[in-house]
Amino acid sequence: MNSDAAAAEIGVLLDRYLMGLDDDKLDDAWADALFSADARVEFPMSRHEGIEGLAAWHRQALDAFARTQHLNSPAVVDLVDGGRAVLRANLVSTHVHHPDAPGDPLFVAGTLARGEARRTERGWRLTELSFRAVWSTGTPPRPRGTR
Repeated sequence: MNSDAAAAEIGVLLDRYLMGLDDDKLDDAWADALFSADARVEFPMSRHEGIEGLAAWHRQALDAFARTQHLNSPAVVDLVDGGRAVLRANLVSTHVHHPDAPGDPLFVAGTLARGEARRTERGWRLTELSFRAVWSTGTPPRPRGTR
């Protein structure tokens, strides 16, 4: 596989990850198609390690919102060697609060997404994703159990 094809495949992993967040199809098959068994995902407020429970962790994080929309730039992917790559993308995430939530109905954040991927026997898989908010507007997420 040439480097352009690998970069495209890795970029699609990030696209599918973000679309999955918005499509409410966060199950173990979703996680398995995107991540390595030892994957680590880190949001500004929490992190998860390993593929076990990864889909449930995402569902729980998104339960704070009625819906979301994640729009990303194309990923810039650099192959470190034949079996490992790093990626970076910009992201604008719109989070719509539940109708009964006080405050602004939206929380919108501009985010820097960084990650790594590794070639496995099943193709490229994300091994690490982290998100750093660069700017935000609106009402931020509330602690669990409050609306």
